[in-house]
Amino acid sequence: MDLNASPHLHPSAAQPAPSRPTVSLPVVEYVAAGGVVIHEGRLLLLDRPTRREVRLPKGHVDPGETHAEAALRETIEETGYAQLAIVADLGSRVVEFDYRDHHYRRTEHYYLMRLEGNGQVPRPPADVASFRPFWADLHQAPNLLTFPAERETAQRAIALYLAGQA
Repeated sequence: MDLNASPHLHPSAAQPAPSRPTVSLPVVEYVAAGGVVIHEGRLLLLDRPTRREVRLPKGHVDPGETHAEAALRETIEETGYAQLAIVADLGSRVVEFDYRDHHYRRTEHYYLMRLEGNGQVPRPPADVASFRPFWADLHQAPNLLTFPAERETAQRAIALYLAGQA
């Protein structure tokens, strides 16, 4: 993977949800977990060109899996970097949005992670087709993210990293 590549910036493809759920849409609730990986002054992001988004790696928590286990698994699957370690719990938040005739309520758990080596694993074909991992300058990375909730999470991780608490 090219550690110096940067994505083409895209405007947001999704519309933010209203401040309260849209009553007429069916509600889908689920829990997700992901990682904010910082290494040598850079932050690992995912370019998702088909949706015109730049995201943090995350995904569904599987039954029987802890939030931390899911965060590591999803971050490894989506980025291909196999040697990751959790440094700090960044907390959780509920994000709501409307997408394809449904109202989604997702509880997201994030962890600050560090790269402990350049070992990589093959990414699942669906992730290869959907995501392109890239490293962004630590101070520019939050502004590249498409959604405010992920920008805030990245900023929280960067603050911990720079304060030497992680």
